[in-house]
Amino acid sequence: MLAAVTPLVASITGLGKTVLVLVALTFILWSLYTAMVIPRRYPNFPRRLDAYIVVTVILFAAQMTAVLWVTGTQEVETHEETSVEAGGGEAVAGGETTTGDETTAGDETTADGETTTGGDETTTGGETTADGEEAAAGDAAAGAAVFASAACGGCHTLADAEAAGAVGPNLDELQPTADQVVAIVTNGKGAMPSFSGQLDEQQIADVAAYVSSVAGA
Repeated sequence: MLAAVTPLVASITGLGKTVLVLVALTFILWSLYTAMVIPRRYPNFPRRLDAYIVVTVILFAAQMTAVLWVTGTQEVETHEETSVEAGGGEAVAGGETTTGDETTAGDETTADGETTTGGDETTTGGETTADGEEAAAGDAAAGAAVFASAACGGCHTLADAEAAGAVGPNLDELQPTADQVVAIVTNGKGAMPSFSGQLDEQQIADVAAYVSSVAGA
């Protein structure tokens, strides 16, 4: 249980942690004070049970609202990828998007320290690796079916898919790029596990194309 919660807490922003602590502390203090302190001084407490219940329900609702708000809007991006090309000196954070035609000659160094020497790399209307293998292109229509079959809507909100999950981020508000979706679905993030063992490369590319094209629409 603790092992599952720790990554989720670590992925929350400082503001999110502060809100959760303050709301939880208020609820805990109310519970302890009304259960252990007030009854000693006022044996007839609570005189009005309805008022006591209303306050308790309000505090509980505030706690749940804080949890939903934090998990939906206060997660920190942890999957950042930096690519540096020697020919152009361009660095891209949070994924790489290539459009049009691009040719790079010479050496290429990525953020993880891997260097490719010699040869020409050509990208046309998509992304092509140095060894000539073209990355899978996403099909948004097929991605809608993948989103449903993988039960993504159980954790995420996405209006186009009529999904209203509240465990993970609201995709309509987050509006991630296709590269960000591919990285998170492949590697996992926070409490979300990796789906690389359940979905193949084409399915991941398809669901990334779908989510990035309809989120916030």
